[in-house]
Amino acid sequence: MKEQVIKEAAAKLCFQNKLIMAPMVRVGTLPMRLLALDYGAEIVYCEEIIDIKMQQCRRVVNEILETVDFVAPDERVIFRTCEREKNHVVFQMGTADPQRALTVAQLVENDVAGIDVNMGCPKEYSTKGGMGAALLSDPAKIELILRTLVKGIIKPVTCKIRILPSVEETVKLVQRIESTGVAAIAVHGRIKEERPQHPVHCDTIKAIADAVSIPVIANGGSSEHVKVHSDIEVFQSLTGSSSVMLARAAMWNPSIFRKDGILPLEHVMREYIKYAVCYDNYHSNTKYCLCQMLREKMETPLGKRLHAAQSNQEICQVFGMEEYWKETQSALEIRKSAVELGRQETEEQPNDTDVIQLPVRFDKREYPPQITPKMFLLEWSRREKLPQPVYETVQRSLDRFFRSTVTVDGKQFRSTVWDKSKKLAEQSAAIVCLRTLGLPEGKIGEKESNLVNKRKREKEVPYEKIEEEDESAKSLSKKQNVATKNAML
Repeated sequence: MKEQVIKEAAAKLCFQNKLIMAPMVRVGTLPMRLLALDYGAEIVYCEEIIDIKMQQCRRVVNEILETVDFVAPDERVIFRTCEREKNHVVFQMGTADPQRALTVAQLVENDVAGIDVNMGCPKEYSTKGGMGAALLSDPAKIELILRTLVKGIIKPVTCKIRILPSVEETVKLVQRIESTGVAAIAVHGRIKEERPQHPVHCDTIKAIADAVSIPVIANGGSSEHVKVHSDIEVFQSLTGSSSVMLARAAMWNPSIFRKDGILPLEHVMREYIKYAVCYDNYHSNTKYCLCQMLREKMETPLGKRLHAAQSNQEICQVFGMEEYWKETQSALEIRKSAVELGRQETEEQPNDTDVIQLPVRFDKREYPPQITPKMFLLEWSRREKLPQPVYETVQRSLDRFFRSTVTVDGKQFRSTVWDKSKKLAEQSAAIVCLRTLGLPEGKIGEKESNLVNKRKREKEVPYEKIEEEDESAKSLSKKQNVATKNAML
């Protein structure tokens, strides 16, 4: 049964003949992924996210932005996705631990189309701790991580590697990776010591494609081989790959994915800004991505103004989009109000219809000093030999006001009015209970009751105790008299 589920899940994301946006640190965030999809990319990888960082996150449905956010303990959004990309986005993680990788994959798998393990990034932030390209020297760990993921989740698993110094070593590694059951493998056609200025080894990618039966995704052809959309097919042919993955070419101008040709850069940048504003992207990330698009134009007046911008609003001003900023913020505020109103209505109309409710509020000016409805309710419960009243208080997210429900003799009582503090809310709940039961609540001018009098009377004590206290008082009085006489002498 599980094998059938896995096959069905894998079928949803096919890696044959696809245009793919590669994982890119600081670039592969939600705005860029959505823009790439708009222009023709069929699969988009998020930036590499380290497993330890992701493991600490909690999943939050953001009703205002209509996104799913994975939020760190410091409230920073580590990964944000939305329904538009759900069947197209692959979550890439940096990991060197099978169980931690599985924990993260299980955390996100219902919100993404696939899971990828980074085994190719040569930079220190990725290789430290044995992640990224460091894994290439540990095939046993590669195999263990991938087998754990393939077995543990239903979404397709992929990995992205760099080639090894020899074709034979690379083919041997890739065949071992294939045996784990991964759905595809992305290959950056350079060894870990090489950089973009070095030529990509198309022949090695082709040897890999010939040696395995799973889809091979060719990566590393930006600038050298892929300058316009029509070059993608040529690069695919040179490498014999199933699909092509673009990084720098997509970063410089994501309209590279358009079959009808690349669009003017400034138009693309404006479209990117729209997504960044709509999805409340961190302004520093927005600026970084725009700077990558401008490249050598950063010294132009436009580039200098962009470099000086310190918020998404200022970025909009640079591109003459301030009106768009205002309209979007206004729309988000309206959506926020609607969401909060919906939450308020839900909080104010709970499903517990058995609760007795009255529209009352406690005003301490109506009561004598140190006399409260809670005291009267507690006294009455004791006299009736009932359990002590139990108060349950909730806080409303809209304005942080409180409302309390008191349980007395198996019945619940609550005020429909929200109060500024927890103590006031409990007093209001006590009033509802007392009025419903026809009991006094201690208000000034209220008809005297046994409960009120009991609070005003001195505590009654047994007769024997009174006699003992009288004898003690007499003895003390004699001693005081003796002391007084001695003092006079």
